[in-house]
Amino acid sequence: MYRFLLSRQWVILTLIGLVLIPTMIELGFWQLHRHEHRVAQNAKISKALDAEPVPAERLTSPGHSVADSERYRRVTAHGTYDTKDEVVVRRRTNADEEIGFHVLTPFVLDDGKVLLVNRGWIPANGPQTAFPKIPAAPKGEITVTGRLMADETSAQSGIKDVQGLPDRQIMLISSGQQAHSLGKEVLGGYVELTSPEPADGSPQLIGEPEHGDIGPHMAYAVQWWLFCSGVPIGWVVLVRREVRDRRAAAAETAPATESTPAAV
Repeated sequence: MYRFLLSRQWVILTLIGLVLIPTMIELGFWQLHRHEHRVAQNAKISKALDAEPVPAERLTSPGHSVADSERYRRVTAHGTYDTKDEVVVRRRTNADEEIGFHVLTPFVLDDGKVLLVNRGWIPANGPQTAFPKIPAAPKGEITVTGRLMADETSAQSGIKDVQGLPDRQIMLISSGQQAHSLGKEVLGGYVELTSPEPADGSPQLIGEPEHGDIGPHMAYAVQWWLFCSGVPIGWVVLVRREVRDRRAAAAETAPATESTPAAV
């Protein structure tokens, strides 16, 4: 009765099922690992944001590459803004997905080194080829606080570092490039400003990174494993249906065979 399982159709169906089972198991574990990574990343960001601010030069220095463990750490710095050398970062969005610029202003520390400060977002208020109108930075000596960030790269951000842009416009924030442009010692990475807040709300400060949402990865993992369990169940159901249909067909042909008169 089960010899049909050796037919070409059923062999192919069985092989497909045998391939799907480990594939779905692996996809489920892949989503589980993504879930675990997301949870760990959220915990790391939360810990960094909750830590007490430390002087920026304690975590970074000229030529330093900001490590993952240092990202989002709150740092402070005392000095003055150098607005004559500030640049804007093109094609950046705010919380409402409006396209504009980030304002990157060199902040000269007491020892003469420079810390790059991303003062926030401004709308594109003119042609892309012109330098936009930028709200003035505070004058004189001040203390700033912000989140330490790593230099941006095309691989990390997906943004192409286009050359030949209009004067004082950039695509990616790179302390190395700015050190070359300024001819000064620039601390590695940059800072997303959190305080003092601009008096008129512009530039718009960049909000905290998302660190509360764990995403749908765990649900996707469970879905893959449910699909996996459905493969053998579905195979058994199909086999039983095939057996039932074959028995029904055999039962229908049996009386007809018995009633056929014997040849004389």
